Amino acid sequence: MSEREVDVVVIGAGQAGLAAGYFLHRAEQQFVILDAEHGPGGAWQHTWPSLRLFSPARWSSLPGWLMPATADTYPTRDEALAYLAAYEQRYALPIERPVRVLSTHADGARIRVVTHTGNVSAGAVIAATGTWAAPVHPQFVGLESFTGRVVHSAQYRGPAELAGQRVLVIGGGNSGAQIFADLVDHANVTWVTTEPPVFLPDEVDGQVLFEQATVRYQAIKEGRTPPPPRSLGDVVMVASVRRVRERGLLTSCRLFQCVTEHGVVWSDGNAEEVDAIIVATGFKPALSALAPLVQPDDRGRLTMDGLHAAAHPRLFPLGYGDWTGFASATIIGVGRAAKAVVEAITKS
Repeated sequence: MSEREVDVVVIGAGQAGLAAGYFLHRAEQQFVILDAEHGPGGAWQHTWPSLRLFSPARWSSLPGWLMPATADTYPTRDEALAYLAAYEQRYALPIERPVRVLSTHADGARIRVVTHTGNVSAGAVIAATGTWAAPVHPQFVGLESFTGRVVHSAQYRGPAELAGQRVLVIGGGNSGAQIFADLVDHANVTWVTTEPPVFLPDEVDGQVLFEQATVRYQAIKEGRTPPPPRSLGDVVMVASVRRVRERGLLTSCRLFQCVTEHGVVWSDGNAEEVDAIIVATGFKPALSALAPLVQPDDRGRLTMDGLHAAAHPRLFPLGYGDWTGFASATIIGVGRAAKAVVEAITKS
């Protein structure tokens, strides 16, 4: 296979990869963004059609260009996709797709990136693979005997394929709440959460949460005691969830005892038949492409040394959560982390 050399390889063209590309372009680096997808938008193109972001457009923007105003307060999945596709074009980012990164290897001070189309030798690698390709599947007692469908939220595509069925949606975060709301009028659906879900006030959304997190970040940076955190996992009252609440249907029940061949047994001993179980139980960082160069820990994270992985000084994970930069898993937050990573690359 062919091999070429560049200053930087970015793995992934989702929101983190695009933010990195923006700053690499400004820094006049020779770089390439390798994306396994067939089209723009990263993980957003695999989400269900009714998904809403839980921040207004201007608070769901990448560096350099605000997301255009959207029809409703909270952008739809399609509006987010259109913005990300336009962002690629606006900055003429050098994205190659579909290119699957198979492995990464230390090559002296450089890193060799092995793909199905050839090898790339990079002075630095920014890993921006996100989490969508690594869904967390909980292990419930008896699940292996269940003859119905088990679908992770990563594979949920809307209510049509579940119309009229008996469905459990498991997960107390925003995905669980939105999928439950999406199914209410189409299926016999029950929302299952390990704890009672926490609903944010109607006026609190991703913008407010990010502002509060920024205050905490500044306090920690300045050595002050930060105010208590507010979880991004708390349910934001987007329109679909609010409508279900107004109908008195936004309720959940606690987790069942076990799964059976045809359903579940609840904590009171009653059995119920179920056709499908949707698990909205989150994701881990999708880091398989970085092997054998580095290996994640039990939480799916890498040991870090500042902005780079401890295992190699030229490997920079980006966009996986606070361990790779404050609020870096959000569209609005990844810009700050991407700027810091590119500055570290260009100065070293």
